[in-house]
Amino acid sequence: MKKQISGGNYYSVEELAKDVFGDSVYITNITGVQGGDINDAHRVSLSSGDLIFVKTNSISNADFFLKELNGLAALQSTGKIGVPGILGTGIDTRRGYSFLALEYIEGSARVNTYWETFGHQLAEMHRTEGASFFKSGNYGFMEDNYIGSSVQKNQPMEKWIDFYRECRLLPQISMAERYLDVSVRKKVEYLLEHLDSYLREPEFPSLLHGDLWGGNMLTGPDGKAWIIDPAVYVGDFEADLAMTQLFGSLPKRFYDAYSEINSIDKHGYFERKKLYDLYHLLNHLNLFGEMYLRSVVEIIEEYGG
Repeated sequence: MKKQISGGNYYSVEELAKDVFGDSVYITNITGVQGGDINDAHRVSLSSGDLIFVKTNSISNADFFLKELNGLAALQSTGKIGVPGILGTGIDTRRGYSFLALEYIEGSARVNTYWETFGHQLAEMHRTEGASFFKSGNYGFMEDNYIGSSVQKNQPMEKWIDFYRECRLLPQISMAERYLDVSVRKKVEYLLEHLDSYLREPEFPSLLHGDLWGGNMLTGPDGKAWIIDPAVYVGDFEADLAMTQLFGSLPKRFYDAYSEINSIDKHGYFERKKLYDLYHLLNHLNLFGEMYLRSVVEIIEEYGG
């Protein structure tokens, strides 16, 4: 399959298919598939025998796909882990939607070392050096993007703790104020003022997937783990690890293998993990409502003085 990054210039999926696979190619079938809570997802069959995966949303949400494309491209640039090939993005004004087209991944049987290989590859991705995704600063990204449907701020900063306070916790806490009573807000203020007592400055910045829960991992055609639907930025690798455990942990052999390449300070990590959980739980509170409030408040009360 020819793979290219289009930059978002296509006016229809048909135009994209002809440009990527040849002028004689046409769509033969479109089938709806599971694609998450935000977008509609489709398996598109072509006359060439190729399959492509297409996500669609409203025209007003076209920026979702431009930012996802750039995030996928950043992950691909490391060459360390499986990521679907990027075909292109665009806006179909005639049908009234925006779209992102990717290589369609037909999974195969998992290799015997599936979790060990995934642990090694993710650790290698986190340790990749030399890639620059912004003009200045150690942490952040070249642009803001999205965590779910929430805007994710990525203003580059020199210090990780400053970035995590200003670009992760503060925006979500501001959106969640209506859920937090006066006593909890005071604890939030204490937590933010004393964040450097709980978090560390990493030894090195890592390119992160940013939303690495089990639903954003799949088995690729090589039988290994591939990653999808990123919320990419440069940060502390512990933030990615924490997300792999927020909604059900991966097997122990994944973390053991990860630590062979990139050592996990297990005691310190578990001291910090809940603060990385807090960002995602706040986002879920803001997106889905009060069912996440108790989990948010428990973490704030534990660290809020």
